[in-house]
Amino acid sequence: MIEPIQFPSRPFDPTFADPRIVKFNQDLRAAFSEAPARTEIPLEIERTRLVGNGKLRIAQSDKPTDISTFSIPGPAGELTVRKLIPKQSADPIGIYLHFHGGGFCLGSSAGQDGLLSNLAHEAGVVVLSLDYRLAPENPYPAGLADAEAAAWWLVKQCTTEFGTSQIVLGGESAGAYLTLTTALRLRDRHGFESLAGLNLSQGGYDLRMTPSMQNANDSLVLDRPTFLVHMGRLFSASNQRHDLQSNPLYADLRRLPRSHITVGTIDPLIDDNMFLYMRLLSANVDAEMNIYPGGFHGFNLVDTPLAESANHRIHCFVRNSCTTNRLR
Repeated sequence: MIEPIQFPSRPFDPTFADPRIVKFNQDLRAAFSEAPARTEIPLEIERTRLVGNGKLRIAQSDKPTDISTFSIPGPAGELTVRKLIPKQSADPIGIYLHFHGGGFCLGSSAGQDGLLSNLAHEAGVVVLSLDYRLAPENPYPAGLADAEAAAWWLVKQCTTEFGTSQIVLGGESAGAYLTLTTALRLRDRHGFESLAGLNLSQGGYDLRMTPSMQNANDSLVLDRPTFLVHMGRLFSASNQRHDLQSNPLYADLRRLPRSHITVGTIDPLIDDNMFLYMRLLSANVDAEMNIYPGGFHGFNLVDTPLAESANHRIHCFVRNSCTTNRLR
């Protein structure tokens, strides 16, 4: 008898979460309860605040890294790219093009220097992080167009500029959405199907909201009211987020590169990530998913053992993707 492939439910047992992340989450909830609701903070104020309104200990790095910026052509003018290269390192085995998170209206390429410096060292790659245009000043599809332009520029210039043709795209939250949509645009608009991999961390891929997001009225960091505010900024008064073209979960996912999905069990975008994983598998894409008990939205950006574990797996994925793809 042929046995079916079974998917374990153990990560979703609350008692399986590491006590350290349980305590961290309790402290975080208490800290957020003392702060104004995110939906009531003006955007211009929220943009000046640290990630998590200063309530999160963002991971840092002691790795010696050269950090600089340069400009590339974009659809509406020059785009700024932040470059991180390990000091005194061997030649890079690949390039990691990063798209930051922030609900399409917050964040910058400079906000994850610690995270990206560690990745550059551990994976042996050059990291490029894009400052794409943000909503509401630049609503949909401005950010997607910028991400596509940066990726296509890199495809054409990677060997000349960096001495390698191995490219992994990746990002967190909104950055994961941009990662997936950019890979689809490279395939469909440019006929390019040679990316080494996609690092999809805690993304939202159905902007109409999956069931877990629909029911997230009291979740850490990201909840349904905050999500709706971000979508209002991204799409202004239009109903465009209900167009399937805006939702990569419904796209034809065939011939995408190997993909690594990261998500926590208490992230309201858990459904987006599980649904995407199954859709990638059904499209015969080499995909893997790691579900972290007690992980909230954005958990791998902070200084916790859970984040260290998740990021180690991401580093291995990026390194292995560049190495494996080069040997094909």
